[in-house]
Amino acid sequence: QVQLAESGGGLVQAGGSLRLSCAASGLSFSRYGMAWFRQALGKEREFVAAINWNGGTTYYADSVKGRFTISRDNAKITVYLQMNSLKPEDTGVYYCAADRLPYEMVYVRSKSLGNFGSWGQGTQVTVSS
Repeated sequence: QVQLAESGGGLVQAGGSLRLSCAASGLSFSRYGMAWFRQALGKEREFVAAINWNGGTTYYADSVKGRFTISRDNAKITVYLQMNSLKPEDTGVYYCAADRLPYEMVYVRSKSLGNFGSWGQGTQVTVSS
């Protein structure tokens, strides 16, 4: 059974930074693309960033490009999201997710939540103005 566990969320002032982590178990981690999504209160879940199975390709939503960095450590079976220059509109619950299929292109797969079959429980990020 695949399990994803996010951590690192919290309350931060605008302009600050946070680093989220997602520890995985129960899957051949190094074969799968991973992604971060977020959901603000009353809004739909949206894509934030994705990384392919070996870390060689990353993809970002326009709203976070240049501020957020996704990375992974396959030896530690963990994916990270470094968030800098945070804005109040970045507030929400952040979820990590694993692709349903191995060795896929994250640019394509990130366009649909349905392509990700395993999800964590989420971690709250609150950015105050």
